[in-house]
Amino acid sequence: MENVENTQQTPLIELDLLKTLVAIADTGNFTAAAESIFRTPSAVSMQIKRLEDMVGKPLFTRDSRSVLPTPDGENLLEHGRRMLALNREMVGQFMSPEVAGTVKLGAPDHVVELSMPTLLRRFAETHCCVNVDVFIDHSENLRKRVKNREIDLCLYATTPEAAKRNGAEVLLKEPLVWAGAKNGVACEKVTLPISVWDEGCSWRSHAIERLIRAKRDYRIAFMSAHIAGQRSAMLADLAVAPVPLSACVNGLVDLSECGLPKLKDYVLAIEVRAKAPAAVEAAADHLRASYL
Repeated sequence: MENVENTQQTPLIELDLLKTLVAIADTGNFTAAAESIFRTPSAVSMQIKRLEDMVGKPLFTRDSRSVLPTPDGENLLEHGRRMLALNREMVGQFMSPEVAGTVKLGAPDHVVELSMPTLLRRFAETHCCVNVDVFIDHSENLRKRVKNREIDLCLYATTPEAAKRNGAEVLLKEPLVWAGAKNGVACEKVTLPISVWDEGCSWRSHAIERLIRAKRDYRIAFMSAHIAGQRSAMLADLAVAPVPLSACVNGLVDLSECGLPKLKDYVLAIEVRAKAPAAVEAAADHLRASYL
């Protein structure tokens, strides 16, 4: 008799279970979550039990006052939000072809340079009646502009700690690294030449703090508000700079092996203004799905 090898299949998580997961995280307790998705609290508890059995990890910690995601719950929550957004975008192409309007989108310079053209091109392919106006600014300014309703939504960079503290909706977590020219010597100089922006830049303050802790002499050799300017300084081997790992392309390399102090990760989060119209929600869902 021929032996048949049993292969373990990856389980498929139902979107309905992820919807419940998000509802609990957003409301902070099972009862409110049950009301928001029109289910009983016992049904919600059973759904979370199913999810926990599937992933083999506890997803929430519970006390008398609130329910908080565990680290594994946070991880699943990030993916769950994006999968739900991708589902809404996919169905929306068939259910809501009439979505139209103008969306004012803010983003930091590095996002615009590295990924925004591709994101906007794909969005235009599925939402031909929505125009997107892009505004480039520092992350903190972008968040203020969303709160003041000057723009509709924004992507912004922050630290993992600040994101957790503020309840931010995180789309991406990425290493922040020292970068410089391939085969360059700037990183070997006794007084390290660095390229940063003004004191309001979180990457600057973090990078300088790490250099001071490591007792590494440095000087600010180049200042630019735009990653294109910093890239020019690095490619000319005039300076090194703290940038996302994804920016280490086209002649720039990660200098982690050069003995410079290790930098922390940063996260990219999204913020959408309250009571946003359908066109804005469609753009937000597209961004969420794009980072899946």
